Parts: sequence; C-alpha cells; structure tokens
Amino acid sequence: MARPSDTAFIAFDGEHRIAAGDLRDVARAAKWALDQRKEASVLIFDGISSNVVDLDFRGTVDDVLARLPAADKIARDETADEIALGEPAPPTSRSPGRPKLGVVAREITLLPRHWEWLARQSGGASVAIRKLVDDARRGSEEKDLIRQSQDAAYRFMSAMAGDRPHFEEAVRALFAPDPLRFRKLIADWPADLRDHAAQLAERAFQPKSQP
Repeated sequence: MARPSDTAFIAFDGEHRIAAGDLRDVARAAKWALDQRKEASVLIFDGISSNVVDLDFRGTVDDVLARLPAADKIARDETADEIALGEPAPPTSRSPGRPKLGVVAREITLLPRHWEWLARQSGGASVAIRKLVDDARRGSEEKDLIRQSQDAAYRFMSAMAGDRPHFEEAVRALFAPDPLRFRKLIADWPADLRDHAAQLAERAFQPKSQP
C-alpha cells in the first residue's frame, strides 16, 4: 500500500493531532509537546498501518533525533501492535554461486497428490507454486487492501476513541462496510480524531475502481 508523504507518521497529544509527516519532524513536535506539558499524552502512529511507534524521548531534542533510525532501517511488523525501531539483523552469509535474485528457500508440507501434480507442471514444482501464489495474490489484492485498511482504522480507533460514544457501533459499520452509518456515528467525536478515523476508513470504503 502506497504511503502518502504527508501522513507517513502522525502524532496525537490527547485528542489533538500535533504533527504529521516525516518521522524526524513528528518526533520533534512530540518532544516539544512533552517538554511543554508534563501531563501531555503523546502517541505516534504509522500513517498506513496505525501501529504505534515507540520512541525514546529522554534527553534533549537532539538526543531523541540521534536515536531515530534511518527510514530504510525502520522494521515494520504489520501484524504487531507496535512498530519496532531498531537496527536490522545482520545479513546472513551467502554461499558462492549464482545469485538467488531474491528467492527465499523455505520448507512447505504437501500431500503426495500435490507433489505429483506439481511434478507434471511445466518448469517444475517451484515455478508452478510461484504462479499459483501470484495468481492468488492478484485475485485477492482488493480484498487484502480493504482488510488492511479496516485493520488500520480499527487500531487507531481502539487506541484513541475506545471510550467515545458509538465506538462499538462505528466499528461494526467499518467492517460491514457501511460508510454512511460510519460517518454519522463518529460525527460528534473530537475533530482531529474524527477526521483521521474517517480518512483511514475511506481506504476501506473506496472501491479499487475509483480514483
């Protein structure tokens, strides 16, 4: 899923959105808010998955920024509740020979009839399995995007609006999907929470055929 540059990361202080964009800019704004008010309650979200980004705000702004990893070193686990910000694992050594071109060898378990069918396919078992996976991915792409968008909206709503009126009904409308009812149910939420929840949900409500 493409990541809009202006919403790569989003910071909230309570019900108010205080920053959105590059992680360094968002971290700087979050640190400023925490330094200004001891009671500040700041959460930073990944703009696509809505996973919570856990940063170390000890020390000065420069200290906080110095601990941020480079963008290409941020490890995102879309199934986790938080985003791990740490150094990547060292690359495994590769034996001499022809490059694998990104192919990863892993073990799968099939029944004999499956292996027999694969053996009859042009190119052998590996080629046949790759084609099957690619076909399945193409067939389920839109459903996967909708599910990921629903999950992102639900994560954000649970973290920021779990105690708001009509929260449970709004979640049901999100997964129904019923966009008109969803927007009506969250209409009275604080503006920043409402608008961001609506933006996340819109990705789930908008058919792929529409721009």
